[in-house]
Amino acid sequence: MNIPIIAFFNNKGGVGKTSLVYHVAWMMSELGLRVLVADLDPQCNLTSAFLDEDRLEELWPDDDDPPTTVYGAIRPLQKGVGDVTEPVPHKISDDLVLVAGDMLLSGFEDGLSEAWPKCLDRDERSFRVISSFWRVIQMGAEKHGANVVLIDLGPNLGAINRAALIAADHVVIPLGPDLFSLQGLKNLGPALRGWREGWKERLPKNPSQKLHLPPGEMRPLGYIVTQHSVRQDRPVKAYEKWVNRIPYTYRKFVLNMNVLINRVPNIAKDPNCFSLIRHYRSLMPMAQEARKPMFFLKPADGAIGAHTKAVQDVYRDFQDLTKKILSSAGIIQI
Repeated sequence: MNIPIIAFFNNKGGVGKTSLVYHVAWMMSELGLRVLVADLDPQCNLTSAFLDEDRLEELWPDDDDPPTTVYGAIRPLQKGVGDVTEPVPHKISDDLVLVAGDMLLSGFEDGLSEAWPKCLDRDERSFRVISSFWRVIQMGAEKHGANVVLIDLGPNLGAINRAALIAADHVVIPLGPDLFSLQGLKNLGPALRGWREGWKERLPKNPSQKLHLPPGEMRPLGYIVTQHSVRQDRPVKAYEKWVNRIPYTYRKFVLNMNVLINRVPNIAKDPNCFSLIRHYRSLMPMAQEARKPMFFLKPADGAIGAHTKAVQDVYRDFQDLTKKILSSAGIIQI
């Protein structure tokens, strides 16, 4: 049985995507799930959030040994000397492991681009290349006994992200309350549909019955609006007009629905909106310094006074958000 994979993706950067993956992964493990997180962004921001500098230095050995990263697992395939290998999981907690990112992954972009059209010619190696992320992730998830996989991606519509999203069963879209996020949705929705349809066209051309491939569902689960300021439990006026345009734009361009703008609910009642995540201001740098999620901050970390209630609020917010994601994805909690 394939372990469900949820990708967090937006081709617009700066929307708090990596922080969301980090906190949702921790909260899923807090809720009793075994979680594998895969960093497929060559910038490796998620990896640096999970691992301190000493552990980061260990990822890339100086000798010819393969790096203990996602690139290390695909390197034999990229170099043409074999197929993917089982990834090295980095233990974060008993229930949470990381498949670390690697800047060298960017060198895999050209191979993924070349393999995409060759799949139409029933080229087996091309299918192995395109499915490499999925196969590596499934091997790692099976080894960990994971109930769910989260993947973090870079903010672009390149070949790496196409292969990563083909590996995903579900997609969560983080957004900022601004014009650029709305424009990003207009590009993202058609791209997802095009990749999904392109993969469905290629799947029957797989020449090897022994090569298991991802179904490439990449079903949009919903969106999260991040980093908005709040006044009396509502976004401030400067952001309100952009926030209120999201439900219609999401339906039209991501869900491909033919809807009238005056028939779309506002964001507070939109079932596609998982959450409006507040900007927690001083908690984030405090959490980064302590190398833990904001909702695990303790007085020893500096979370005293008003911060104590803020930590409780963050815990509740991410617990609610995570439960909604799990429910929408049909993942049963243990």
